[in-house]
Amino acid sequence: MSLEYAIEYPCEMRRQYGESTIRALARTGSLISRMVNETIEESRLPSAESIQFTTRFADDLEKAEQVASFCRTHCPANLGQEPGSEDFSSTTRIAEPIGCLGRIRYPIEARFERFLADRIQLLYDTVAPEQWPRLLHLLTDSESPFDGEGTKELRRVTTAEGLRFFEQRLPISLARKAARLTTDNLFDLLAGFSASDGGAAGYQRELPLMALSDYAEFLESLLINDLTEDERRRLHTQNVSYSQYVRFTQAIRLAEKLGVRLLMD
Repeated sequence: MSLEYAIEYPCEMRRQYGESTIRALARTGSLISRMVNETIEESRLPSAESIQFTTRFADDLEKAEQVASFCRTHCPANLGQEPGSEDFSSTTRIAEPIGCLGRIRYPIEARFERFLADRIQLLYDTVAPEQWPRLLHLLTDSESPFDGEGTKELRRVTTAEGLRFFEQRLPISLARKAARLTTDNLFDLLAGFSASDGGAAGYQRELPLMALSDYAEFLESLLINDLTEDERRRLHTQNVSYSQYVRFTQAIRLAEKLGVRLLMD
């Protein structure tokens, strides 16, 4: 289970294959890359199941590499080309073959949720309100649309396979200036808005153009600003959710630069 996102940039690969095929190829390529990386990290031989899976999807893998090669060479929406993006490739365990697409895998790790709660509480406690990112003001607004109800419902879900959206069964409550908030409100905000095209592009949620700058500023203040390189490296090494949300933040900044929506599903 994952939240998939895409930088809505028109390109030859999208025209040739269509969004649904591009997403399916990215999904397959990402899964096989993860299997290969885990095999290398654990210094073990590939299992029979992984070999069978790779063989079964060999044609899709070849097609995914063709798309990825085009992205790396020609597409300005390829995150791998974004100047200044962090390179912790040896530790992030992110395997995204197509550069304009990405995913945040569930469950969201409990330690990452605690990290977010600590960081947002620190902002509310130590930064003057006039210097808050705009989304901090929106979260504490009594009429905020991010009431936490959507995330609250997701926390209750356990699939037939025993999978969950969040490791934490209960949200973390904030205090003082943020006393009315929990991490449910935060994850509601991170889920964006209903797609303005009613899902015609294949995605049900989006970050619209007018919101990209605010979201990028907010996430950078939580995930990156005022952390040393060693601290960021440790977080990347120990925390898959952290790495995925940092990449998500970079995707938002790149979408803003290109003047396109960030689509989510």
